[in-house]
Amino acid sequence: MEIKMEDIKRLREKTGAGMVDCKKALEESGGDIEKAVEILRKKGIAKAAKRSEREAGEGIILVAANDAGTEGYILEINAETDFVARNEKFQKLAMAIFNLIKDKKPLGMEELLNLDLDNGTVKEDLDNLSGTIGEKLEIKRFDIITGATVAAYSHAAGRKGVLLSLNKAGENELAKDIAMQVAAANPRYLDRGQVLPEEIEKEKEIYRENLAKENKPEEMIEKIIIGKLDKYFEEICLVEQEYIKDDKKKVKDILGEVKVEKFIRYSL
Repeated sequence: MEIKMEDIKRLREKTGAGMVDCKKALEESGGDIEKAVEILRKKGIAKAAKRSEREAGEGIILVAANDAGTEGYILEINAETDFVARNEKFQKLAMAIFNLIKDKKPLGMEELLNLDLDNGTVKEDLDNLSGTIGEKLEIKRFDIITGATVAAYSHAAGRKGVLLSLNKAGENELAKDIAMQVAAANPRYLDRGQVLPEEIEKEKEIYRENLAKENKPEEMIEKIIIGKLDKYFEEICLVEQEYIKDDKKKVKDILGEVKVEKFIRYSL
C-alpha cells in the first residue's frame, strides 16, 4: 500500500523517530498510526527519541592507527552512565562502528550514521540498542588523520584518546611519546603562532590591570607582561610545554627537526 507523507509526518511528531523508520513502521502496520507507534516503541526507536534531551556524558573513546602508521582514527560514543558504557553490547556496537570508520572512511557524521551495519544503518542500530538499554546513546564525534607518521594513544581506560601526525616517516616512538604528552598536558595549540591575536590581547589586558593595582612603572609592566605571556604559551602550546619525561627540556627540544603536523585530543 502507498504510505502518505502526511501520515509519516504525524508519526514522526508522535514518536520523534526518523522519516525512514516511520515509513517502515507504517508499512508494517498497514498504515495504522497507533500500531506503528507500538512497532517503533517495541524496536526502541520511539523510546530513544524521547530521551533526546538527556545528557550523554559517559562513554568510550576508541583510537587506533593503521599497520603502516600513516593513518589514524578516533571515535567518541556516549551513554548516560558509566554502567552502560561498560556494558558488553555497548562496547561491541562501539567497536563495530569504529571498524566501519576505519573501513569506509566516512566524510562526516551524516554519512557515518547512514552506513549499513549489522541490523540496519548505524543510526538504526544505535537507536535500537538505546531502546533496549534504556539510555540515550550517541556518536559525539570522530576524526581521521593521515601523515608520514601517525600515532594513536589511549589513556585512562578509554576516557582519553589522542591522534598525532609527524612530517617524517619512521618516527613511531617519537610520535607515541608526543601523543602521550598531548594526553597528559592537554595543549590547545601546536605553537604560539596559532594563538588568536584577540586571545593574546585579552591576556595582556588582564595582566596589565592586575599589575596596575601594584603601582608598577609602565616600562616595567610591559616587560613583566612579556614574561607572563611566555609562561602562558608554555601552558597552552604543545611545542613550548615542558616535556613530561624530562622537565628540563621542552617538547620542541625533543622534536628536533621533526615537526608535528596535527594532533587531536578527545576526553570524556
